Amino acid sequence: MARKGLVGTGPAPQLLLASQLIFNIGFYSVVPFLAGVMRDDFGMGTLAVGIVLGARTFAQQGLFLFGGALADRWGARQSLIAGCLVRVAGFLLLALAADFPLFLFGAVVTGIGGALFSPAMQSLVASAAEHRIARKGTGPEGDEHSAVSRKNQGSTLFSLLVVCSEVGTVVGPLLATLLLRMGFDTGLLLGAAVFAVMAAVFLFFLPKPERAAPKTTGGKTARAPASGLWSCLKEKRFVRFTAFYSVNLLATNQLYFGLPVELERSGAGASALALVFAYASILTITLQWPLARLMRKIGPEIAFPAGFALQSLGFASMAALAVIPPPSGIPIFPALVLVTCLALGNMCVMPMAMGLVMEFAAGRPTGAFYGLLATAGGLAVVIGNTALAPLYEPAYKPSIAALPPWLLLSLFAAIAATFIGRFVPDSAGRDRHQSDPG
Repeated sequence: MARKGLVGTGPAPQLLLASQLIFNIGFYSVVPFLAGVMRDDFGMGTLAVGIVLGARTFAQQGLFLFGGALADRWGARQSLIAGCLVRVAGFLLLALAADFPLFLFGAVVTGIGGALFSPAMQSLVASAAEHRIARKGTGPEGDEHSAVSRKNQGSTLFSLLVVCSEVGTVVGPLLATLLLRMGFDTGLLLGAAVFAVMAAVFLFFLPKPERAAPKTTGGKTARAPASGLWSCLKEKRFVRFTAFYSVNLLATNQLYFGLPVELERSGAGASALALVFAYASILTITLQWPLARLMRKIGPEIAFPAGFALQSLGFASMAALAVIPPPSGIPIFPALVLVTCLALGNMCVMPMAMGLVMEFAAGRPTGAFYGLLATAGGLAVVIGNTALAPLYEPAYKPSIAALPPWLLLSLFAAIAATFIGRFVPDSAGRDRHQSDPG
């Protein structure tokens, strides 16, 4: 019997995946080059550039929870449209900017656009998974089969979402090399036009959500579970899950924070950074789908420890390699080991976590739940990087002093691997041996 809580056609997964791809292309064709423009074209110092970039990241990560709560209150469709329009405003402000205050304002507005967009997109992907389950029906196994289907359908679509995001991450900077020849302002205006078109597409082609009152097995209307910001914060099991899962974002963020330190230590140089990022993107694009499928088969109670154990192994390997001179001929080798472990670990846990949010939400709107998951990761990055910064200072040269930051990160990932399985939803743990319908 199909689930009674959902009616209508639901959002088309193809539209959502294509939108995520275009959104990332628009973002990565502009924002990564903002620092160079501020420094080279406007003569701003490192402090000013750091404040602008930090404020953009903080505005986005810090507001994810509230962006998700707004998506639940307004509807994800309205939040997507608002996110696109706010990002249009941010890009236009950056195009007009010629001094620090306007660059700062434009960057913050751009971040707010992302905070409105991302939780709403994740909520709609979850909704698309629910509608696919409703069309298929739960079958004779009833609610147990529905729980398995919900987890698997969510993980499947989020795996594709990761791939689309990564393709956008690769294509965006390549497109930027062409746009920069016409000037950074031209790139910003074209980016603003792309987001404006996306807002129009969502307005005309994304169906308006319809919800029917949930019913009990006896056919009587049941009281809907409480939703909203405070609902997800009251779910102690989910809050603890997000605390341990936040280590994943801290770990992957070291590709931007710790990896440049390692490349300088090994003598590979900053020029190798683009090569390493390309390698990470190729890994994700080629392996995300089969690896996520494998994780669905073995279940979250194994997938999460395995993923975080891989990340812990990557950091532990870096701790061992950082105290000795880099291998002759292949100085980039330690960085490749680190990137491989971090990318594989993220591919194991990220789609699985996104799919499980539907289990935590238990029929409630998922925007605030996805927002809390992202905000917890952002706080982990801010706090973790603040603690790691002084430890990285002596890590630019091979010595025993280069060991502490990598060892600390390995410990964080090992703790997450050890404890996160305890906070997986009970239904997901019980049903991990069910077959994968995908």
